Amino acid sequence: MNYNGIILDVAEVRIGHHVMIGPNTMITTVNHPLTPQGRRDNIGIAKPVTIGNDVWIGGNVTILPGVTIGNNVVVAAGAVVTKDIPDNCVVAGVPAKMIKTIDNDID
Repeated sequence: MNYNGIILDVAEVRIGHHVMIGPNTMITTVNHPLTPQGRRDNIGIAKPVTIGNDVWIGGNVTILPGVTIGNNVVVAAGAVVTKDIPDNCVVAGVPAKMIKTIDNDID
C-alpha cells in the first residue's frame, strides 16, 4: 500500500498477491443503516472486502463494504467501487463501471 491509505477492517479484508494500492485509497468494510433510529443505535453493518491477484488500484480510490474485485483488474484513480468487479478488466468512475477488458498474460 502506498502512503496515506486507510483500511477500516471491522470485517475481513482479503488482499491477493501482486496487488498495488495507490496513495489516499480507502478500503472500508463497515456502513451504517439509512434510518435515523438505526444510526442513533450506532449499528454498524460489516461486510468483507476481497481483492484478487494482480490488481492495480489507483490513487484516491474508495472501495465500499461487501465488494469483491476479481483478478487482473485495474481500478482507475478516483473511482468509487460499490459493486463486484469481474476478472480481467479496467473500471473507472463514480460509481466504478467497466470501461474495457484486458488480457491476462500470466500462465
